[in-house]
Amino acid sequence: MSEGKKSQRRQCRVAAMQYIYAWSINRPTNLVDDLSVFFEGLEEERDYYNFAEELVHGVIEYSAEIDDKIMELAKNWDFERIAKIDLAILRLAAYELLYRKDIPPVVTINEAIDLSKEFSTAESRRFVNGILDKLKGGLDRPSRTASWE
Repeated sequence: MSEGKKSQRRQCRVAAMQYIYAWSINRPTNLVDDLSVFFEGLEEERDYYNFAEELVHGVIEYSAEIDDKIMELAKNWDFERIAKIDLAILRLAAYELLYRKDIPPVVTINEAIDLSKEFSTAESRRFVNGILDKLKGGLDRPSRTASWE
C-alpha cells in the first residue's frame, strides 16, 4: 500500500496511537475538549476518525486493566522503562485484543507491528510482537476471524 493511500482504519490507528502517546505523557483535565483540539489538527474531517475516537475512549476506559495485562506479560521489563511510544502501541493493540472482538487478533497484531516499524525502533517490533503474541495466546477466540460473541 502506498504512503498516499493508507487505509482509513490505518490512519485511525495512527491517530489513536498518537493521542494515546500524548495522553500518557500529559493527561488532560477535560478529555472531550482535548480530543476536539487533537482532531482539529488532523488532515481529515473529524467524522473520518470515528474509529480512532472509539479506540481512544476504549483504551482510556480500560487503561488500568490493559496496563495490568501488559505488566503481567512483560516479565523482564520494568513497566516504567517501556518506551512511551511502544506503550501507546501496546495499549492500543491490547484494547483491541481484549475488548474488540469484531477485529481479528492477527489483524490487530499486524497493525501494531506496522506501527512499531513506522514510529519506533527496530528492536521494538520484536518486543511488541512478543507481548501481543502472549496476549493472543490467552484469548478464547479464533485468531484469524472476527467474533461477535
